[in-house]
Amino acid sequence: MMPRPRPEILDIAPYVPGESKLDGNRTIKLSSNEGAFGPPPGAMAAYHAAAADLHRYPDGGTVALREAIGARFGLDPKRIVCGNGSDDLLQQLTLSYCGHGDEVIMSTHGFVYYQIVGQYAGAVVRKAPEPDMRTDVDAMLAQLAPATRVVFVANPNNPTGSMLTGRELARLRAGLPEEVLLVVDAAYAEYVEDIEYEAGARLVDAAANTVMTRTFSKMFGLGGIRVGWCYAPEAIVDVLNRVRGPFNVSLPAQAAAIAAIAEPGWVEAGRAHNTRWRDWLGGQLTALGIKVWPSAGNFILADFASAEGARAADAHLRAHGIIVRGVTGYGLPQALRITIGTEEECRAVATAMAEFAMPSG
Repeated sequence: MMPRPRPEILDIAPYVPGESKLDGNRTIKLSSNEGAFGPPPGAMAAYHAAAADLHRYPDGGTVALREAIGARFGLDPKRIVCGNGSDDLLQQLTLSYCGHGDEVIMSTHGFVYYQIVGQYAGAVVRKAPEPDMRTDVDAMLAQLAPATRVVFVANPNNPTGSMLTGRELARLRAGLPEEVLLVVDAAYAEYVEDIEYEAGARLVDAAANTVMTRTFSKMFGLGGIRVGWCYAPEAIVDVLNRVRGPFNVSLPAQAAAIAAIAEPGWVEAGRAHNTRWRDWLGGQLTALGIKVWPSAGNFILADFASAEGARAADAHLRAHGIIVRGVTGYGLPQALRITIGTEEECRAVATAMAEFAMPSG
């Protein structure tokens, strides 16, 4: 007899990350929504400087990192918990507040990891429809049941790029029972320019049942060393500190994150670049007759109307050394998610798509 996992574990479809390499001399990777310019120079220097202390355990309480995050965003460091990427915290929150017989709510095209952690906890995952590729507050509230324990909202959403305003988020929170935990995943917050946007901190301050998660993997370019954080009520912070790993953020990761968040002008320059080239690339594809859904993140969702069209477009991009993200696993077989890279990379996508849309001969 072999050891047997819980039955629901074998029903989980493993997470499939974006591809990184193609055969050939060069690959333009636009499949994982990584920052266009990599990590800040200061973060790279701090990472290398930490090499001499790799035999030392990191600070298990991430005190300096939490203080740096608190100072940068005007938050109480005591209400911040850091993790091995924000995925680590999403998992710990779900396992802490859900179990067999409970239910989790997410949107139909929400980040697939919510489903994974919900099933891992043994919960039933309910998905709310997304009219026009946008998270719908009323549809989310309609999924409520006595067994609901956690509601996940990605804002902006991955892979659709849609954004809820602060008022819409507040209406969602007001419509949920006090015992239901609302998790606002704001991984792309640094890219948003809309004045109606709210990353989630205000909701956390206003209630005892909301958590905001954030990441260093996007704007700050530290996806390879996995650093995330959340801002939460004190009681939830206490729970997370009981269940998280004792050294869940490595020593060089902490050093790099502290330096990254202090890099002068990094966020402002990255946001301006992203807005310019997201709008430009979206406009180029739209002019070719390809539907592009509105996006507040560092990516666009290109809709080719059919699964066959998306596969053909993907194959054409691959032939030009460009990897984007197929999103069939998100219920969108007709679409491709394209990360906003450098100017050169955006122009390469536009050129390849022009050839695809208007083949010669």
